[in-house]
Amino acid sequence: MLRRLLSHDMPRSRWLAWALIGIVIALALVPFIFPGSKPLGAAAKMLVFVLLVASYDLLLGYTGIVSFAHTMFFGIGAYGVAIASSRLEPGFGAIGLGLVAALAVSLVLSLVIGLFSLRVRAIFYAMITLAVAAAFQTLASQLSDVTGGEDGLTFKNPAVFSPSFELFADPLFGVTIDGKVLTYYLLFVVVALLFLSLLRIVNSPFGRVLQAIRENDFRAEAIGFRTVVYRTLSNVLAALYATLAGALLALWLRYTGPDTTLSFEIMLDILLIVVIGGMGTLYGAVVGSVIFVFAQNYLQDLLKLGQSALEGVPLLGQVVSPDRWLLWLGVLFVLAVYHFPSGIVGRLRAAAMAPRRYP
Repeated sequence: MLRRLLSHDMPRSRWLAWALIGIVIALALVPFIFPGSKPLGAAAKMLVFVLLVASYDLLLGYTGIVSFAHTMFFGIGAYGVAIASSRLEPGFGAIGLGLVAALAVSLVLSLVIGLFSLRVRAIFYAMITLAVAAAFQTLASQLSDVTGGEDGLTFKNPAVFSPSFELFADPLFGVTIDGKVLTYYLLFVVVALLFLSLLRIVNSPFGRVLQAIRENDFRAEAIGFRTVVYRTLSNVLAALYATLAGALLALWLRYTGPDTTLSFEIMLDILLIVVIGGMGTLYGAVVGSVIFVFAQNYLQDLLKLGQSALEGVPLLGQVVSPDRWLLWLGVLFVLAVYHFPSGIVGRLRAAAMAPRRYP
């Protein structure tokens, strides 16, 4: 049953399997074992990035396409929900209408970009997507009457997802099940289902053709596959999944702005997570997203502990200052890329498949 659920794409590493099980259990129980708004917010961001990075890995890791327009589709999903919810009566109808409109826009844009751009060489396609993404970000910032401009849009969720809503009169295991907790579990269920569907796609005959194109597109073309069609379909699918991730982020934040979905820094984060987790394996999106978001949110706290422990020690106390958390974040990721050139998941799988030496 588990093999069918994972589309027969098993972790193939005992350590990876235990890590994935631990991540899933921890994310499922975050409201109960890590009380507070900060852990819940970090876990919600992990879930969104798992879906966003997995959708990008469909492009980069499985098809070999380098695109810088992924955050554009991410933003379209967020803005679709935000615009509809702020203009219409807050409710599931507004969310559904905004989501459908966002998916339609992403479908058209990804299809046009795919058909007109994927015939060029990889570097030129990357530059085209970068230009399109930059133009869209500028457009979103300038159309203040529609998008709220630089200030973004704040909107209300349906009443059941409002922080003031309480499902039960009494706390459950010491936790008040309010609208924020319900929104979190909505994200958890939706991301889990969409991730499993992505696993099914990459392990289907369609996914194997994408991998063949990644390895040698000329050979794939020679044996009868229309590579432009498959690349375009991969581009469209990745865009639609990114749109759904953006919609989930908007529901969680109840706000959408250029900095939360369209900034180039988010695109760099996606690329970094793909490399750290491992390209060409969706499990890398899970591991990489959890590590990256955890480091973003808690590295400063760890450095505070280190600074207090080294208080009075010259130089070292300044080196581990919380103000230098970005420096340490960069050092950690450089070391991760250096020691795991194929990503964490790739390294664990390679170690599991390596022949054992007996004395």
